[in-house]
Amino acid sequence: MRLVPVPGYIEHGDIYFNDCNLLKLSENGIRQIRGKKISMIFQDPMTSLNPVYTCGQQILEVIEQHHLKTPIEKKGYIENLLSEVGIADPERTYAAYPHQLSGGMRQRVMIAMALACSPKLLIADEPTTALDVTVQARILDLLHQLQQKKSMSMMLITHNLGLVGDIANKIMVMYAGEIVEFASTEDLFNNPLHPYTTSLLKTIPHLDKKKCQLKVIPGEVPTIKNIPQGCPFHPRCEYAKQKCKTEIPQQYTTGNDHSVRCFLYE
Repeated sequence: MRLVPVPGYIEHGDIYFNDCNLLKLSENGIRQIRGKKISMIFQDPMTSLNPVYTCGQQILEVIEQHHLKTPIEKKGYIENLLSEVGIADPERTYAAYPHQLSGGMRQRVMIAMALACSPKLLIADEPTTALDVTVQARILDLLHQLQQKKSMSMMLITHNLGLVGDIANKIMVMYAGEIVEFASTEDLFNNPLHPYTTSLLKTIPHLDKKKCQLKVIPGEVPTIKNIPQGCPFHPRCEYAKQKCKTEIPQQYTTGNDHSVRCFLYE
């Protein structure tokens, strides 16, 4: 979405959306896509809304940016959106300031804002981070229902594999900025290949295993300024060989569109 301001920049590569390279678009061109065709729910609903504007004003800004409705239609449309995301009193919420709402309500406002222009792709970046477990479940159910109802694609960014297993069709596991494994959800949970993925799955507690010692992945995630030479996971990997310390493994495909970046499968 090219939201990172200067001096941040994308050094190399391409990002294609509907056969259009987003990195080649002018600022005006990306503004026609951002919010309208690709929308985003940010990580923390407590800080993502502007405290000096009402919730209705903030959703209205998205609609006016893309000239979607006449002035008479806008308020009713926004209230319908708020109702659609499960807010019981949309008229009151329209006029409310963020500090007057709970965390779950604020996240619903953020979802309504993201859906205001009926995007083709919704990016949900840890959409339940600051919420309690019961509210998390309701928000995720809501996102899943809206995704199916509106026939849109959704990219869920999270470290919670339980959420991924409930929602995703395909999973991309990343470590230190690199894709280390890509597979369908069923295939990845039944047949994890990369040592990082298998370690992650072993850290999940199971209710049916009352006295099971949970696995702990040794070491720490490297900082972006201090990525190890070779495979970035090798300092924490129990299968690491000398080759892993000096060479970067390529992506190996093992069938069923399941790919993994690890020398164990060359």
